[in-house]
Amino acid sequence: MSTLANQLAAAERTEVARGIRLLLARPLLTEAADPAGFELVRRRREPLAKWFDYTCGWSLVVEPRRGYARLAKVRAHADASRPARRARSGRAPFDRRRYVLLCVTAAELLSMPMTTIGLLADRVVQATAADQALPAFDPVHRPERMAFVDVLKLLESYGVLRAVDGATETYVESAEAKVLYGVDTTLLMRLPAAPVGASGLAVPPDEVPARFEDLLTGIVRERRYGGAAGDGTADDAPGTGAATEPQRNLWLRHSVLRRLFDDPVVYRAELTEEELAYVTSLTGRQILRRSVEQAGLLLEERAEGFLLVDPDGIATDVRFPDDTSTARVAALLLLEPVRAAPAGLLPEQLAEAGADLLRRFPRWAKAYQSQEGAARLADDAVRVLRDTGLVHRVGGRVVARPAAHRYRVAETMTMTTSADTGAGRRKTGKRREVTGAAAPAGGPDEGDEQ
Repeated sequence: MSTLANQLAAAERTEVARGIRLLLARPLLTEAADPAGFELVRRRREPLAKWFDYTCGWSLVVEPRRGYARLAKVRAHADASRPARRARSGRAPFDRRRYVLLCVTAAELLSMPMTTIGLLADRVVQATAADQALPAFDPVHRPERMAFVDVLKLLESYGVLRAVDGATETYVESAEAKVLYGVDTTLLMRLPAAPVGASGLAVPPDEVPARFEDLLTGIVRERRYGGAAGDGTADDAPGTGAATEPQRNLWLRHSVLRRLFDDPVVYRAELTEEELAYVTSLTGRQILRRSVEQAGLLLEERAEGFLLVDPDGIATDVRFPDDTSTARVAALLLLEPVRAAPAGLLPEQLAEAGADLLRRFPRWAKAYQSQEGAARLADDAVRVLRDTGLVHRVGGRVVARPAAHRYRVAETMTMTTSADTGAGRRKTGKRREVTGAAAPAGGPDEGDEQ
């Protein structure tokens, strides 16, 4: 009996660890997108909810009948490294116009269990026309329809919209396209993760630009920490005041572990004195190591900071190195000259390094083969490196951070066989190596196009 009990306990630990990593990568997990993953989370929802609440202070809601699990991640600071992205090729991030349309469209959908694309577009036209702070939506113009379609495709990927008849993409070509949608209004209301609704701040529209940073802080304020969060707003918030010792310890645990489980790398220099003291204390280290073990992750602790590694790649939402885009390949190749310059590189030096890549591989990165292409390639590559915590800007220069030294590009020789003669010939290519272990091919070869 004890053997069976041990086996069941081990199976539960394994499934809970996998569920944690699934939800870290996909905070909105739907049955339609991942039936097996959703079934695991549904089955282990109680220990998963307890782990996220204790470790990070995040709430987990699982709706078995509606087919979704929603992990509400809350961060004390704004993070632009994971933007909403367009479903089209290139996966470009949303711009301001698309975010505005997303908010207006979501508001209009709240009262519509069923709708058509034309009716919804008319509602958005009316809503933007009635609000002086918003530019009017005009579906007569193709770029406007394309932005609207990007918003609808994002909501479809979340499961909020379901095309019952027709295809959303047809609206790009014609505003007369016919598409019928089913709307999951319950799931729509679960999308915002902020503990305070933006409308609850009651700020006149003309004051928003000047108070934007304060408003961002206001919508992520959590009362249970009192004034421990250090946002300077505790005295203004009803029911809050000076933090008690338990509130302060709770905030320190959650603030450190939230960043560790959500960011690629957490450097000691980025932590406050209190956070660093907590994570290096006996209690803090025990909680940190136990939480990492329960999630099935590996902790790398260095003099410069902390890094969590998922050997199975389940919790990884953004991969680096990665061959899925030109900017990511360029990021790996440009990391080498940045790392070789202790003082960092100026934008002009990075642009020249990008130009050198384009000269060496003229059939690669065709979208950047233009007069300003090298500078754009360097900018996009640096953005990738910044989002993954590998570089930062210091005094106008791009400087490598300690984690950048985990990566290197090495030359390898591979053998290919001629179909005509059967003779072997050598071909020089690039291969990524990460901390001494070979990773998938990452550099452009002469015949590659991307």
